[in-house]
Amino acid sequence: MTSANPLHLRAGDAALIVIDIQERLIAAMPDKVRPALLRNTAILIAAARALGVPIVVSEQYPKGLGPTVPEIAGTLGDAAPIDKTAFSALGEPRFKDALERTGRRQAIVVGIEAHVCVFQTVVDLVEAGYGVFVPADAVASRTKENWKIAQGLVTGAGAHVTSTEAVAFQLVERAGTEPFKLVSKLVR
Repeated sequence: MTSANPLHLRAGDAALIVIDIQERLIAAMPDKVRPALLRNTAILIAAARALGVPIVVSEQYPKGLGPTVPEIAGTLGDAAPIDKTAFSALGEPRFKDALERTGRRQAIVVGIEAHVCVFQTVVDLVEAGYGVFVPADAVASRTKENWKIAQGLVTGAGAHVTSTEAVAFQLVERAGTEPFKLVSKLVR
């Protein structure tokens, strides 16, 4: 059931969108950003899988940028990456169809690059009526300046900038459950 409060993220309404965490793109991210991006994305994937939140994954021109990195690909379960050349994942009809088939109206968006493919996907999601949440610690750009600019852009587009832990615990909703125990262990 969707909440009247746009900041109320619910597992039953949400889909996790993983944007372009690929070999050549991740290699271009700053050394001190890369481990946190991978860790935080893996936390959200684990939480999503534990709570039945569908995961939709994109790869930007994998022929040139390589596949999704093993650290993420190995956590995705049956969520197969969808190739795209459009910067917005919604610009790829197969991605848009996969997202629409989930029936979810909220989107958690993670990945790279924050100021290009993440931002353009967020704009299209908001225009399509989705409630959009972007964990700032689960998106990255090659430069800190572009990452900062992206935070303002996604906010201006109507998305909610948040954090991995905030999203994970919002999805879990209560202590004492198996998903709570999983997320608590992962964020330590």
